[in-house]
Amino acid sequence: MSRENGTTPVAPARDGGRDLGRQQGSDSIPDLIRDLATDLSSLLGKEIQLAKAEVGESVSEARTAVAAVATGACIAMAGLVVLLLSAVYGLSNLVEPWLAALIVGAVALLVGYMMVHSAKNSMTASSMVPDRTLDSAKKDIDTLERAIR
Repeated sequence: MSRENGTTPVAPARDGGRDLGRQQGSDSIPDLIRDLATDLSSLLGKEIQLAKAEVGESVSEARTAVAAVATGACIAMAGLVVLLLSAVYGLSNLVEPWLAALIVGAVALLVGYMMVHSAKNSMTASSMVPDRTLDSAKKDIDTLERAIR
């Protein structure tokens, strides 16, 4: 198939499955649906990648925080033992030494229980939810619903 001038006709260039030889807006419905499916598939893949990255970031931050809390707790424990011992010595001037140790121990145990209970309540699974990804996915769904109408 050559033309009179000796050249062979060239097929229109294609870009990502779209025919550049066509006018914009003249795509057929099957082409538009195919493009929508491809774009939606790509979008969902990127949303999943974002969710993985966000969860990984949350886990990394939690791991760092747990290490800092553990180190601080060990140092604080040593200081607390010394302070409690000094409280026992001071209280033993007013009551028997065994009773002073019992009182200080009971108060320390009560304070420790309240602190652990409070910390346990603040650590929930909802703090690990990838909020940005969920918001983005909701926006994508809304946009898709509007485009379908």
